[in-house]
Amino acid sequence: MAFNTTKNYYEILEVSTGSTIIEIKSAYRKLARKYHPDINKSPEAIEIFKEITKAYEILSDEKERRNYDILNGIFKEEVKEEKEQPNVNTNNSTASKPKKPQKQSQNNKPDFFKAFKIWSAKLKKNKRTKELHKPKKGENITTEVVITPDEVITGSKRIINIRTTKQCPKCNGHRFANGDKCPQCNGTGMITEAKKITVSIPKGVRHGAKLRLKGEGASGINGGANGDVFLIIRIETKTQVHYDKLNIYYNVPITPFEAALGEEISIPSFDGTIKLKLPKNTCSGQKFRIAGQGIKKGGKIGDLIVTVSIEFSHNLSDDEIRLYQQLKNLSHDDVRKSFGYGS
Repeated sequence: MAFNTTKNYYEILEVSTGSTIIEIKSAYRKLARKYHPDINKSPEAIEIFKEITKAYEILSDEKERRNYDILNGIFKEEVKEEKEQPNVNTNNSTASKPKKPQKQSQNNKPDFFKAFKIWSAKLKKNKRTKELHKPKKGENITTEVVITPDEVITGSKRIINIRTTKQCPKCNGHRFANGDKCPQCNGTGMITEAKKITVSIPKGVRHGAKLRLKGEGASGINGGANGDVFLIIRIETKTQVHYDKLNIYYNVPITPFEAALGEEISIPSFDGTIKLKLPKNTCSGQKFRIAGQGIKKGGKIGDLIVTVSIEFSHNLSDDEIRLYQQLKNLSHDDVRKSFGYGS
């Protein structure tokens, strides 16, 4: 009685069932050199290489080989034949009787119950092995990218660095090369690499948004698709721009003369820049709403709300200081007349 597996690993490696480990290793190296995909470009070379690698993994392991032999009925029993004892008459009153053949030791018989248990375990292992060899999508990679509010308004391109994994090019993911553990991947079948990806940041992207870069993640296994890269967008908060739903709030510094004279200033927007005409005598903290220049989403569009703040240069020239002195002499306005202490 024997339990046969689907392939004869001895025939695949072209060795006999009594071959030593050294002979098996030598045979594998010979076939691996012949059918390695880097050397043999025939369509069937990859499958043949997979078969001889699998056969070597089983037959080069003493325990795996013993189980394989049991499952395939390769039992190496030594049966000794007993010689017949002649009938010798002696002077004793009782003649010695011929010895009955002893029953074969139970230990010398193939333990088919054990073989059945091994066979059941082998079926489960083969099922797991089949699952392991099924095409599997590579792992996804998630990382964060921090952008400025200006990039939200105009959009931008970013180069990000990620670390990912791919199938080892030396052993093609089989973990062995020329009969030994692959030195390039250290027998894991996969290697780690760093790569740069150029990412387009769309206009109007929201804080916490997740961008998907299809196929830029870890390499697939056994021909499976590559994983994806997911970018979590973070927007800088320590800036003069912030967002509330679809509206953009922009704090814009202006000069004293722009505030007094009512100058025209440029404001960055999604479509480049827009012009904002300040009224004369603009106050610091005054707000201006520009309709339709906010974030566009779902057929809706928000507004751009500009808050101006009057700021003075810290590097005034002598002429500017003289002009401020003249302005002081001409002005009779008390800007603190309504300011009361303790009120």
